[in-house]
Amino acid sequence: MAVKKASEMFSKSLIEDVHRWGCMKQTGVSLRYMMEFGSTPTERNLLISAQFLHKELPIRIARRAIELETLPYGLSEKPAVLKVRDWYVESFRDMRAFPEIKDTADEKEFTQMIKAVKVRHNNVVPMMALGVNQLKNGMKLYEKLDEIHQFLDRFYLSRIGIRMLIGQHVELHNPNPPLHTVGYIHTKMSPMEVARNASEDARSICFREYGSAPEINIYGDPSFTFPYVPTHLHLMVYELVKNSLRAVQERFVDSDRVAPPIRIIVADGIEDVTIKVSDEGGGIPRSGLPKIFTYLYSTARNPLEEDVDLGTADVPLTMAGYGYGLPISRLYARYFGGDLQIISMEGYGTDAYLHLSRLGDSQEPLP
Repeated sequence: MAVKKASEMFSKSLIEDVHRWGCMKQTGVSLRYMMEFGSTPTERNLLISAQFLHKELPIRIARRAIELETLPYGLSEKPAVLKVRDWYVESFRDMRAFPEIKDTADEKEFTQMIKAVKVRHNNVVPMMALGVNQLKNGMKLYEKLDEIHQFLDRFYLSRIGIRMLIGQHVELHNPNPPLHTVGYIHTKMSPMEVARNASEDARSICFREYGSAPEINIYGDPSFTFPYVPTHLHLMVYELVKNSLRAVQERFVDSDRVAPPIRIIVADGIEDVTIKVSDEGGGIPRSGLPKIFTYLYSTARNPLEEDVDLGTADVPLTMAGYGYGLPISRLYARYFGGDLQIISMEGYGTDAYLHLSRLGDSQEPLP
């Protein structure tokens, strides 16, 4: 497959436009702002929202498109990365081609267009993983690639923001929104309930792979709620529980002892809601801890090592094996002002602390 620079694939004026917009300042929003603004999705508010996105999204998309062209170690030339770059440039082109949004009819048309952009980018994570894997296979010292890790952190954090803004706007059009929801945000989300659902999903995967799964006990106040994005929390808890299940299952697979349960504790503080996932899966050696948040490390078999046809969108979408679950979960936590910490005792087990900002007032971190 011939490597083509963006300048060979797209018109000169489009590429110049990408570079011009990529220099503009991004504007971050907070969870609280999204919630308050979206609580009355009148035609006027939807129009204001669309006008904001019409200007903001091309800036964010252009920045990523430029960065995808200039990655170190030849990563920009990997076929999978070129594919992702093309998606970004095409989405930028679609946004810029859309005329000024003046009325409700324009707004509705714009909403359909950004919906299509979101779908176009559905497989960005596995496609980038494939590109990094293509790079990794040709290298020896891949753990030293700090610039690649920093780029991927910026890239995926930006992607979370773009998808949140598009998804939030699109969802505000829902004529029958579920109770207590404002777009993607649930104003009375129960972290206990989300943790329970995520745990059940993770256990069913564990059952499928191993034929059994350790018990999971959840502790906390079942009546406690706070505003957050349930899909984000589900993704993070699912990932942490899945890792714990795998560690415990593999440690006790040949043991006569019953596998000890995984414990999830939900604590509601004044500033933060903290969710702790504890297991007795044997822990992580101290030398391995710095690697767990890199994108090039996984103890599971990599699902991308099989040949993938870049012409199709059917990239395997399982999270296990990319080594992406933890670093991406941490980005989801940080996106709304939280964090994720892992503390381990080798020979015993691991505790993951997921901190979520309860105040919802921190601005998006814009890479």
